Amino acid sequence: MAKIDKTKYSKQEYKALKALHKVKNHRKKSSPIKIQYSNNIAFVLGNGVSRKTIDPYDLKLHGKIYGCNAIYRTFAPDYLIAVDVKMVLEINDSGYQRENIVWTNPNRAYEALSGFYFFNPNKGWSSGPTALWLAAEHGYDRIYILGFDYVGLKNGKIVNNLYAGTKNYKKVNDNATYYGNWLRQTMLTIRNFRNTEFIRIIDKVGFKPGNLKEYSNYTTMNIEKFKKLFGLF
Repeated sequence: MAKIDKTKYSKQEYKALKALHKVKNHRKKSSPIKIQYSNNIAFVLGNGVSRKTIDPYDLKLHGKIYGCNAIYRTFAPDYLIAVDVKMVLEINDSGYQRENIVWTNPNRAYEALSGFYFFNPNKGWSSGPTALWLAAEHGYDRIYILGFDYVGLKNGKIVNNLYAGTKNYKKVNDNATYYGNWLRQTMLTIRNFRNTEFIRIIDKVGFKPGNLKEYSNYTTMNIEKFKKLFGLF
């Protein structure tokens, strides 16, 4: 693969391109393996910092993975979901969608682009809850939800995102976005797919919205117990 010319890119763009090449090289060098999943499960990965100790590559042995936005820079999930215009244009510039499945909403800004899958109708939701809905529609018995932290860092004030400070994201010290819409969209998904078991993985200080407790098909699990369950230590 041709060497990347550092002079043509910002520091963050160069790092993202190197990571994307690493993903492609890993895929080319790996032998095709048929994996027999022991359970009909999926993992939906938001980008909250609570999932930073989980390597997505380890999860591929256990089920399908649905990821959001900039996760594609370092890891290729089975389904990538991105609804922000700037992020979709970034993905298109990388060419990622020509070799991988990417779902987004119809938008005039990129209606002429090829290789994308478009939601119809457009739900108008954020990427994380949209990914959760898509996974639920695919009919898994159990869906593990990671990185759906909702609240910001530092007592909820600061942006909570693994990619903060990189291209098309808020700066690391910017104010957190209010989580109300994300939570409402998560609730609608859980309510509409009663036959699916949703398990949200949280760290020791994980936020537990009271609104979700009313659903019998929703529970939380400590991240350490999750690691033990799937042998991630």
